[in-house]
Amino acid sequence: MFVSGMVAERVDLRYFLSIGMLVSSIFCYLFGLGKTLGIHHISFYLLVQAGAGIAQTTGWPGTVSIVGKWFGNSKKGLIFGIWNSHTSLGNILGTMMAASYVEKDWALSFVWPALVMGVVAILVFLFLAPEPRALGLHPGEPEQSRTPRRSLEEDEQTQVIVGDQAASLRPNRHSTNTPQIQPDDATEQTALLSRRPSPSRSHSAVSLSRALAIPGVLEFSLSLLFAKLVSYTFMYWLPLYINTSTHLTPKQSGELSIAFDVGGVIGAAAAGLLADCAGAPALVCLAFYAATAPTLLAYQTWGALSYALNVTLLVAAGVLVNGPYALITTAVSAELGTHSSLAGDAQALATVTAIIDGTGSIGAAIGPMLAGVVSSWGNWSYVFYMLITCDFLALVLLIRIARSEYRKIRYERRMASQRVVRIE
Repeated sequence: MFVSGMVAERVDLRYFLSIGMLVSSIFCYLFGLGKTLGIHHISFYLLVQAGAGIAQTTGWPGTVSIVGKWFGNSKKGLIFGIWNSHTSLGNILGTMMAASYVEKDWALSFVWPALVMGVVAILVFLFLAPEPRALGLHPGEPEQSRTPRRSLEEDEQTQVIVGDQAASLRPNRHSTNTPQIQPDDATEQTALLSRRPSPSRSHSAVSLSRALAIPGVLEFSLSLLFAKLVSYTFMYWLPLYINTSTHLTPKQSGELSIAFDVGGVIGAAAAGLLADCAGAPALVCLAFYAATAPTLLAYQTWGALSYALNVTLLVAAGVLVNGPYALITTAVSAELGTHSSLAGDAQALATVTAIIDGTGSIGAAIGPMLAGVVSSWGNWSYVFYMLITCDFLALVLLIRIARSEYRKIRYERRMASQRVVRIE
């Protein structure tokens, strides 16, 4: 993931994503093919899974970077929250496919997703525009109000970052003190425009150490490690837990587990909207984390009593578990990737996203493995205690940033009150 983020800064994201998807679909197909060919060597499946994991690391840094470039900072939390629902929808679709063939021919549970991914990879290659400039659009400038620029010099301005704002220091070259450049004909005008530097090359990709030095990257990365641990443990072990704790069949257990991902769709949008309204993503994550522990305990205690209660608690758990996970991997990553310390360098988007989500992937790898070890002790309660502990650690890691956001909110409210008093 860390390497993919750095590579994504330096290549065309259309090629990067489409090739990554195509290679991932090949490995997914090979996994199912192993059953068809009767391959029983564990080394084959380990190599295929490792290859699929490497290919899939191209996805998140590239897609978050593209969405961040297209939508900017306006309502970023809500936009990313709605966009991030694709992960839960993909889980739902994948679970339905797997549940349909789990008792017949499980190889098809890998073959069909591989075919779908291959088709989408071709569509991405043909139609994806990785940034507005690829279509001749200019970020932050409405198309209706955009007028043709008269020369190269008029578009080149020196900027300085003051806080989070970029201010122009160079006066307009077309002022009364500077003669305008007026080409004699259209040919000279075209030549001037052709010598303009490419907008996509106006930013240099940042190094890994510089990205790690951005305030908040380490805290959110480590918090995501534990949040993603909880989410992926649920994703991998929930059907088995439902099957062992209820009288449902494996197919019915898989279908019931979809409720968790339905909650994930709601949680991602809700967390993004709250982060936009409050302007404090860490505080939003803390609130979700705090409510997760009692919800997990309630599900472990009463989830098996009835089907309706199981669904209700699973949806609630999905909202609370996946809300912070979605917020950190999307809106927070995009925000930190354009932090003021980078002087507006959008080329840090993929690298920061890769650092945060890559750290979270460590938790995603460790969580299901730990759940397997703990569940072998004969009591699923220990698994839930492990998940609650990880949730608490994720909360603790964001306390410093949350306190800073809280002080900022109080300061802004106090200043607003003072302004009102002065006006009166």
